[in-house]
Amino acid sequence: MPEGDTVYRAAAHLREALGGAVLTGCDIRVPKFATVDLTGETVHSVVSRGKHLLMRVGDVTIHSHLKMEGVWQIYRPGERWRRPAHEARIILQTADLTAVGFALGVLELVATVDEEDVVGYLGPDLLGPDWDAGVVLDNMRAQGDRAIGLTLLDQRVLAGLGNVYRSEICFLKGVLPTRPTDAAGDLRGWIDLSRRTIVANKDRPERILTGDARKGRQKWVYGRAGKPCYRCRTPIRDGRLGDPVRPGEGAQDRVYYYCPRCQS
Repeated sequence: MPEGDTVYRAAAHLREALGGAVLTGCDIRVPKFATVDLTGETVHSVVSRGKHLLMRVGDVTIHSHLKMEGVWQIYRPGERWRRPAHEARIILQTADLTAVGFALGVLELVATVDEEDVVGYLGPDLLGPDWDAGVVLDNMRAQGDRAIGLTLLDQRVLAGLGNVYRSEICFLKGVLPTRPTDAAGDLRGWIDLSRRTIVANKDRPERILTGDARKGRQKWVYGRAGKPCYRCRTPIRDGRLGDPVRPGEGAQDRVYYYCPRCQS
């Protein structure tokens, strides 16, 4: 699933392509909104909120979430699409470009004044203007004995982290994702590390968590089950961590990766 840095870059690309432009075409291929035509409206802004993307057009906000397979792509007139046409959920045209949202996990339109109805539950965005480490600290303290690996994924606590960052941050802290949040050590340190790692990667096409940009060397543990830890050579393991009590966004039973020697 794309994480906050991916959505941040998607918003930047869409903003560069469409910001301030007037739509010359609009095709929304979601039954509930299929009759909505935003042709003639101006794209006022495009922003990310955690893993959510908000495009403000006229007095409406186009709210999308990429989920597992979604992507926004920009095309010039006559350029061949790189994804199948049947995956297109929304097509927005200007005089110069076409933006297509493919396989979007969520696509809905809301009045911009009601935008908070769909994203207001999110905690402070690690890459957003609403970032407030103090609020995140209070949110994390309130998690009690909930596993730190679940706390990091809970978008209500802080918005933007996904499974890659969860595994990598826990490794860098030397803590298993299953350790209770209230026993995970200095929470301010967790918050600072979370923000530093995602900010460092927000403009990179590929995340680099190890400091080594070589292919296959960018991550400490994520996706490396069975391979030797770069620090101690112990084989990396994987596990699953679910949250039956709070099964909200980001808290599904999802795989994590760890080093059994470097983390405890």
